[in-house]
Amino acid sequence: MTSRPGAAAAPLLVLLGLACQEVGASIAVLLFPRVGPVGMVALRLLFSALVLLAIAARSLRGVDVRHWRIMLGYGLALGLMNVLFYLSLERIPLGIAVTIEVLGPLTLSVVESRTLRGLVWAVTAGVGVALLGGTAHGLDLVGVAFAAGAGALWAVYILMARSAGAALPGLSGIAIATSLGALLTVPVALATVGSVLVTPSVLALGFAVAVLSSAIPYGIELTALRRLRAETFAVLMALAPAVAALTGLVVLDQALTWTVALGIVMVTVAGVGAVRTAPVHREAGPDAEPAMPPSPT
Repeated sequence: MTSRPGAAAAPLLVLLGLACQEVGASIAVLLFPRVGPVGMVALRLLFSALVLLAIAARSLRGVDVRHWRIMLGYGLALGLMNVLFYLSLERIPLGIAVTIEVLGPLTLSVVESRTLRGLVWAVTAGVGVALLGGTAHGLDLVGVAFAAGAGALWAVYILMARSAGAALPGLSGIAIATSLGALLTVPVALATVGSVLVTPSVLALGFAVAVLSSAIPYGIELTALRRLRAETFAVLMALAPAVAALTGLVVLDQALTWTVALGIVMVTVAGVGAVRTAPVHREAGPDAEPAMPPSPT
C-alpha cells in the first residue's frame, strides 16, 4: 500500500494536538478562580462555535430541520459533557480526570466489540481504575463522579455524532452541536459570574483556551485522518490520559504517586488494546470515524 503524503509526520501532529488540548485545559484550570468551570466552558464553546459556523456555513444550508432531535441531543451531550469535565478539573488532577473520562468511550468500544479480547481490556482498565481509587489519597469523590459523568456523556456524544454524521452534511453537525452547547452554557455562566465573563482579559484567555483545546486539535485531527489509518489515529488518541498526566505535572505541578501513574498507564494500555483489536479495520479518509474518536472536552 502506498503511504499518503505526510503520513510519517501525522502521528507527531496528533500528539501535538493532544498536547495543545491538555495545555488548553490547564489554562482553563488556572482561570477557574475568576470565572469558574461553567464560565470557561461557556467561553470555549462560544468561540469554538463562531469558528465552526464560519467554516461550515456552506454545509449548513443543507441541514434538514426534521433532524432536530439529533441536533438537540448532540448539542446537549456536548455541552453537559464539557461542564462535567471542567467541574471535575476543579476538584481532581487533570491526568486522573482524563483517565476516568476516557472510560466512557472505552466501555462503548468494549461493548460493541462483543469479544473475549474486549473483556480482557475491560478488566485491564478496571484494575487501572482500582489503582487510582486505592492510592490517590484525598481524591475528591465528587470530582470523580463529575469525570465519570463526563465519560458517560462522551459515549453518548459518540453515538449522537454517528447519527449526526449520517443525517447532516459536512461539518454542520459539530457546528450546530457546539452552538447549542454555547447557548446552553453562556446564560448560566453570565448568571453565576456576571460581567467578569465579558472583560477583555477574560475574553482573550477564553479565546486562547478555545484555540488550544478545540481549533488546533480539530484542525490537526482532520488533517491526520486523511493520512492515517482510522485505527492508528484512534490508538494515538487513546494516549490522552498519559499526555494529560504529563501536562498536569508540567503546567499545574500536579504530581502523581507511582501507583496512580501505573493506573493511568493501565487505562491507556486498555484503550490502545481495545482499538488495536477492534473487529473492523478500514482506511481513514476525509469522513473516517476512528474507533476511539477525539475527546470534545
